[in-house]
Amino acid sequence: MTRQLKILVLFLAWLMYGLAGAHAGIPPQKLIWEPEIRTFEKKDQIQPPPQNAVLFVGSSSIRKWTTLAADFPGVTVINRGFGGSQIDDSTAFASRIIFPYHPRLIVFYAGDNDLDAGKSPDQVVGEYTNFIGIVHAQLPQTRIIFIAIKPSLARWKLRDKIIETNHRIAAMQEPYLSFVDIYPSMLAADGTPEKDLFLSDGLHPSEKCYRLWASLIRPYLN
Repeated sequence: MTRQLKILVLFLAWLMYGLAGAHAGIPPQKLIWEPEIRTFEKKDQIQPPPQNAVLFVGSSSIRKWTTLAADFPGVTVINRGFGGSQIDDSTAFASRIIFPYHPRLIVFYAGDNDLDAGKSPDQVVGEYTNFIGIVHAQLPQTRIIFIAIKPSLARWKLRDKIIETNHRIAAMQEPYLSFVDIYPSMLAADGTPEKDLFLSDGLHPSEKCYRLWASLIRPYLN
């Protein structure tokens, strides 16, 4: 998407949803996500989601996880990923896509887009810390699992920043926090990302990758 097109989309979102966003306390730069958030809310009105489920939230690596229910049999799951989002986008919309469900557990994947947008590991860790603080203040009994930022073919140049960010998030010590390190399991013998774990864009997980993730996440869901 070109810069001009992004500006146009943002302007149209402001025109369509500015009033609603203002009432919800959403920063103007976040209104680009308003259509997707409203789609979630409309679905919830038609079929209210279960309470105390396992909520998967974050960027497109969550949104594209279409086999989520099948990959976690016997677990009640909700998918509220929205493509292209960064950590602070999930924070901004927490009152609408996290808090209403009162999840017993949040599985969070984000940070990939943050680093690609030029943010430093310091900024990513800071934004995740802010996400934790806001969520834990509202849902003190809810555990939060952070899926490590994945290595990918498309963003291999960011590997040093990804490794640093993952290391610092993994070091966070709170009883309600967990870190699932999918990073090493996605590497081939030569230390580069396994090609068949990605779609043709070299960025988004393939079905094989999601099965791998599920196997690594499953022990944390009890």
